[in-house]
Amino acid sequence: MPETPRYIEALGQAMADEMERDDSVITLGVDVGAAGGVYGVTKGLQERFGPERVRDTPIAEAGVVGAAVGAAMAGLRPIVEIMYMDFASVCLDPIVNQAAKLRYMTGGGVKVPVVFRTQTGGGRSGGAQHSQSLEGMLAHFPGLRVFCPADARDAHDLLVAAVRDDSPVCFVENRRLYPRRSEDWDRDSLPPGLPRVVRQGDELTVVTWGRMVSETTRALEHVEGPGADPEIIDLRTLVPLDLSLVSDSVSRTGRCLVVHEAVESYGPGAEIVARIIDQALYYLDGPVERFGALPTPVPYSPTLEAEMLPTHESIARRLTAVATA
Repeated sequence: MPETPRYIEALGQAMADEMERDDSVITLGVDVGAAGGVYGVTKGLQERFGPERVRDTPIAEAGVVGAAVGAAMAGLRPIVEIMYMDFASVCLDPIVNQAAKLRYMTGGGVKVPVVFRTQTGGGRSGGAQHSQSLEGMLAHFPGLRVFCPADARDAHDLLVAAVRDDSPVCFVENRRLYPRRSEDWDRDSLPPGLPRVVRQGDELTVVTWGRMVSETTRALEHVEGPGADPEIIDLRTLVPLDLSLVSDSVSRTGRCLVVHEAVESYGPGAEIVARIIDQALYYLDGPVERFGALPTPVPYSPTLEAEMLPTHESIARRLTAVATA
């Protein structure tokens, strides 16, 4: 039986398939062509589709992203790579003031079908300017969609959906997931907006996305007694988002913990907690809690970084605390 693709290969396959299907799909960014991307996601695409459709660009994020937005308005479907999510701060204007708003401001007269691929996450001593999780910031802006695949199956399916979407999509990849394969690659595909139950349980509901899905699953190796039987739900996308599945789970378990790698203060967990309380307040047996990174720039030191970010060990402790609250 052949091996299923790794996360990084699933992304590359999705891009290749969509470029083969639709000549209007192009990709551009720093080193995406001859080098195959800084992490190898776009390896082989320039050889297959040529330098006109797979374009290497200067290290000038604002110009590159602005060009992609303009190309989308002119009828192309660009996939533009922002090498590190931290660098989105360099090019926010074309993302949040142009791509996110132009379809609305033109009464639907202009479509902006652009995908902003970006890599996120800490845990590799990348330092404070190469390790942030900023998906909550992007989800704040109406008009942007935000996809956060947690495994190879969703990396492929959600990227295909992103390319075909007529709205701008921020596609958030966690680079620590790149070498991993999906344990259930053959599962049915889900559209953006629908969460997925990763593990069924009755004791409490854990809501998470991205790399924290696998970290939470791994945390169960360290839990005995209270907190050992959670239902784990992968949101998959922050925008769009249907929390009906989550509300049903919380209504049954009575307790909930939202886990994310982003800084906890003013993080996306606060919005999700508020929505869960709105929908399931009278079914709760305890507080709906959130667990994210400490409010500090990401340290370069591996020891300090491990203290700052949620890990399977710290998640395990929070599972027990929430289950007994």
